[in-house]
Amino acid sequence: MAHYLTAGKVVSLALVAFFLGSVPFGVLFARLFGKKDPREVGSGNVGATNVARAAGKVAGALTLLLDAFKGYLPVLLAWSWLKSPDYVALVGFFAILGHCYSPFLSFRGGKGVATGLGVYLALSPLAVLMAAGVFGLVIWRWRYVSLASISAAWAMVPFIYLVQKNPLLTLFTALIALLITWRHRANIQRLVKGEETRFF
Repeated sequence: MAHYLTAGKVVSLALVAFFLGSVPFGVLFARLFGKKDPREVGSGNVGATNVARAAGKVAGALTLLLDAFKGYLPVLLAWSWLKSPDYVALVGFFAILGHCYSPFLSFRGGKGVATGLGVYLALSPLAVLMAAGVFGLVIWRWRYVSLASISAAWAMVPFIYLVQKNPLLTLFTALIALLITWRHRANIQRLVKGEETRFF
């Protein structure tokens, strides 16, 4: 009986995480600030970097904050209900999936970086701090947000294992890094061609 109750909680939380993750804050803030739809500007992405291009730094910062919160909140709820990092990681994955494939945007969306940040701030702040160092180093050296995001996502894989010592959580982290890399495939093509826009 307990097994079925746990399974029901996991499914319920995963669905809540997916739909919370799918809320397109970037589009909402761009409209609130009376600016262009971020899908029609720059990379066409609805994440914080492109929203800042379309609607200004304040809209970009608010998008970053709430996109991260979309990952943080369901994971926090999952920790309190499930007490298992394996199930919690699954819930976090669904939050990121919702952000990347939002039903409110015809199953399109962002690239999962900010929502992933929120997920791991709830799961392992120390691993996030270590990955933030990688992100900052790549930005300082090459000034590409896309390259820094991909690098930090993959750096999380060994960092989460070092901190949490959990193979299944590490596997989910690798799947998230793979999803983030896939969502950056157009950026990777531009990086290869030398056409990617630098941060500064």
